[in-house]
Amino acid sequence: MSLKIVILGPAHPFRGGGITTFNERLAAELQHEGHQVSILNFTVQYPAFLFPGKSQLTSEPAPEGLTIIRMLHSMNPISWIKTGNYLRHLKPDLVIVRYWLPLVGPAFGTVLRRVKKNGHTKILAITDNVQPHEKRFGDTAFTKYFVGACDAFVCMSEKVLKDLKTFLHQQPVIKLNHPLYDNFGEGIDKNIARQKLGITRDARLLLFFGFIRKYKGLDILLKALKELDDPTVRLLVAGEFYEDAGKYIELVNNLGIGKQVIFKNDFIPNDEVKYYFSAADVVVQPYRNATQSGVTPLAYHFEKPMIVTNVGGLPDYVPDGKTGIVTLPEPVEMAKSIRRFFELGEAHYTANILAEKQKFSWPAFSRSLLDLYKTLVESN
Repeated sequence: MSLKIVILGPAHPFRGGGITTFNERLAAELQHEGHQVSILNFTVQYPAFLFPGKSQLTSEPAPEGLTIIRMLHSMNPISWIKTGNYLRHLKPDLVIVRYWLPLVGPAFGTVLRRVKKNGHTKILAITDNVQPHEKRFGDTAFTKYFVGACDAFVCMSEKVLKDLKTFLHQQPVIKLNHPLYDNFGEGIDKNIARQKLGITRDARLLLFFGFIRKYKGLDILLKALKELDDPTVRLLVAGEFYEDAGKYIELVNNLGIGKQVIFKNDFIPNDEVKYYFSAADVVVQPYRNATQSGVTPLAYHFEKPMIVTNVGGLPDYVPDGKTGIVTLPEPVEMAKSIRRFFELGEAHYTANILAEKQKFSWPAFSRSLLDLYKTLVESN
């Protein structure tokens, strides 16, 4: 049966990293399966004074074949009502809403309550974070308001599942694997990728990828690099600073590792992502806290082993010793893990990575979403 589905959340031209990419890829998968899909996007996602990066928008072309409607202003209650009324009259069978930050709770909660007045539409929330990495006043109240407007939930880590259960009112919730980001092209030869990025062939290369925020622990990794005391190891930091860059530059200088650290501190366009992962020997996620990470499915797509910390949902996706190494968010232990990785070598992990990545398909994810929707319909 073909369904009318709306995905409520960020999409092009917002460059929201993993969430934007996820929404667009999910829309493409559901369309491929024969459903009528649109993405209801923001006109304004964050006020400029709350956005820590350089720009919220991308200059890349819109993804082909997707219907993206910009309507919702996250901070304007009039827009919330207008958007809710639009969806109520549109009468989709299913709204899939992405929840990653309590700041959007009032907007989404209001929109969804108005949608449900049509007595037809089911609301399924994909929750990336319930308790945010960086806490703010109002987080709990905003999340309660949002959760009360939804019929069912999907999460992608045990950490989020545990957090979510404290807010639920008998609504069903399921945990699914985060699918692969397979829309960045295939990997390329390591030497070609390094030539493109200006990195020597003989470097032993660590990759830190994504927005740079305190909770992601880049400072831990920099201190681990010093602790490692191996001049053949290089660290490629690829992503935009979402906090003061100066303190990281100062730390690199104070540690005396300037010749080992390569900063590519801009938002990485989709068509260049393959160069960074293909160039690396291992992807490192030195996070202080985490739910799940969009970097992990990227690493699996490009068949790269990972070194991750034992926080949040990161170990759920990286079996220790098989597809990578799980370690403590502490410089000495991380240095030991990096040393252990290079002693074993990248090829040591390849077979397990190829096997593990089979769990993370988009068809499996979308089938589970729609099975959950069917249970909601049948329970009425």
